[in-house]
Parts: sequence; C-alpha cells; structure tokens
Amino acid sequence: MSTTLATNALIEGQGGRVALVMIGFAEDDLARSGLSKALGSDPVVFCPGGHDVNGDPRPLVLDALADALPALADTVSSVAVASYFAVRNPEHEIAARELICERTGLPVTCSHELSSKLGGPRRALTTLLNARLISMIARLIDATEDFLEKRGIAAPLMMVRGDGTLVTTRFARAQPIETILSGPAASLVGARYLTDLDDAVISDIGGTTTDIAVLEGGRLRLDPQGATVGGQRTMVEAVAMRTFGLGGDSEVSLQERSLTSAIVLGPRRLVPLALAAAEHGDAIARDLQRQLLKPITGRLEHPTILFC
Repeated sequence: MSTTLATNALIEGQGGRVALVMIGFAEDDLARSGLSKALGSDPVVFCPGGHDVNGDPRPLVLDALADALPALADTVSSVAVASYFAVRNPEHEIAARELICERTGLPVTCSHELSSKLGGPRRALTTLLNARLISMIARLIDATEDFLEKRGIAAPLMMVRGDGTLVTTRFARAQPIETILSGPAASLVGARYLTDLDDAVISDIGGTTTDIAVLEGGRLRLDPQGATVGGQRTMVEAVAMRTFGLGGDSEVSLQERSLTSAIVLGPRRLVPLALAAAEHGDAIARDLQRQLLKPITGRLEHPTILFC
C-alpha cells in the first residue's frame, strides 16, 4: 500500500499535537532548518545534556522533562526527542524515551532512529514531523488491516517507502515519515512498468498535490539531501520530487492587493464544484446562473473559474 496521507498532512500543516524534547540544544537552534515554523504552538522542553562530536557525554539533567510530563500526558499525542550529536551516542535520547514511556505511555520518536546524518536541527525537524504523523498512519493501517481481516485476506500488508521500497506495517507505524512521497514513488514504479521507458519525466496529479519526478536509467532518482515537502527539507531518503499544493480539489481564491489582485490555487482542499453539483444540482445551477446574469461581477463571484 502506498499513500499520500503523510505528504498531504505535512503540506496542509495537519497531524497530531506533539511535544519536542531538545537535549543539549539552545533556544536559538529552533530558528534553524525551519524548526520553529514546523513546531508552531506545540510545546518544547529543553534539557541539559547531549554529546560532543566524539560521542563523549555532557551531564544529563531531565528535571524539566519530568516536571512537564504530567501536563503533556493529557495534551499531546506523541513526543519527539532530539539530543545533541545523538548520531554519535544515543544514550541520552534513550534515557528520555524511557522516562516518557514510564510516566505517560505516549509514543516516542528518537532522532537517532530516523537518520545517522549530522545536522541536529534538521534531524530534530524530521523527528518532530515523524511524531506528528504517528496517529494518522496508525489509523490508516488499522482500517486497512480490519478491511483485509473481514474479507478473509491473509496476505501480509506492506507499505511503500518514499524511495519505492517496501516495509512492514510495524516499521511504518514507528517511522511514518518514511512514507512521505510513497504515493508518487509507487506511481513512478507503475509508470516504468506500463511504459517500459527507462528515462522519463512523470507528473502525478492527485486531489491535493501535483508531484513531478524523474525516471533515470530505469530507476527512481533519489534526493541525496533528503525529501522536501511543504517547504521543509527532511532527512528522509526519498524520490527526488517537486511537490506543489495543487490538485483536483484545490481551493481557488482571489488574493487582493492595493493595486493588483491574483488568482491563488491551493494548498487548501475544498469540495469540487462538480461533486457539489452532483449532490445539489439545482442549487448550484441556480447560483451559477444568477452570477452570469449579473451586470457587475462581485468580489466572490467568478463564473468563468467556476465553470472551468
């Protein structure tokens, strides 16, 4: 199974409310790699600790985390933990995870589990986004497994990763960020099979996004710097793709300025006019006809756009 759920959630700013635990980082680090923007109003806890480049530890103090956990247990759906140079030594992230699980039972994502690359703030960003997606992907997997069970289908359910490979649902539940761009990645694999082309540019247009990627020598071209979704560059190895918040269900709006105005497409999704007309045909037709007969078009009335 491939899905655009994770990709769409990141583009639209959706997902569960999470807490970010930063060990050995300073508040100034939130300004790097778009971490502060991604965090939004979600809580963040800073704790002394972390390691140096050689993996040697600094004194770990989790008092601030312990004090915050009673409140967090009732206000967030999961926790992201990022420690300074955790790729050299993850012991402080593991200690924080054990404390969180013991006191709250919440799902915990540690940054060293997602990437071995240096770059603490971007690794923290990837961890935060992963934690935000856990509950959404879990619901999707639960529903799919229930569907298979009710129909007596005993085949194992596998998920597509963003690089086109397959993983178990257990892996996907723990690391849902790995499924970003999996929908378009599966489309690339399908396009390769259907066309038998080794080199091609593929455009995958869905309800929320338009994704453009390249087949090169019969293989998916991967992004060595990490997948970028919704303007946020992660440390997830995935197909090299440009993703735009424009799809079949994208909102068409008018952005008004003092001297000029512009038509803006997406990224928010709305009910398509054709679908609304199928359900409420008389009301839609009557309103469009009313707009057409008006001598002066109002600010919110754009018959040409609607009929397209």
